[in-house]
Amino acid sequence: MPRTRVIFYQEENGRVPLLEWFDELIAKARVKCRFRLERLRELGYELRRPESDYLQDDIYELRVSLQGINYRMLYFFHGHTAAVVSHGIVKERVVPPKEISLAIERKRKFPQHPQPHTYEER
Repeated sequence: MPRTRVIFYQEENGRVPLLEWFDELIAKARVKCRFRLERLRELGYELRRPESDYLQDDIYELRVSLQGINYRMLYFFHGHTAAVVSHGIVKERVVPPKEISLAIERKRKFPQHPQPHTYEER
C-alpha cells in the first residue's frame, strides 16, 4: 500500500495552525502526536480506532492521550493519496462542534486552491 501524503493546512496569511498548536504542547505530547501523524502516513484510510476516528462530514480525528489529557488533530482526505491536517485541539468529553465546523470550512476551501493552503514539512 502506498504511503499517504500528510499536509498541514496553511492559512492565506501563511499561518500553519497545527504547527502553532504544537508549539504550545509539552514535549511528550508533541512526540506522541508526531507518531500518530506517521501512522496516518503509513495507513491513510485504513487507520482506525483507537488511533483515529470519524467525526462527521468527512472530518476525522487523530487521537492521542497522555496523562488523562486528550489531544486531537482534525483532518480530511484530499483525493486518495493525501490527508490534510486542519488543526489540533485539547478536548474534554467531545470535540466541540465549532472545531469540526472549522475543519469543514478548511476542507471546503482546500480543493479550490490547494497550493496556497499546503504546508509540508521537509
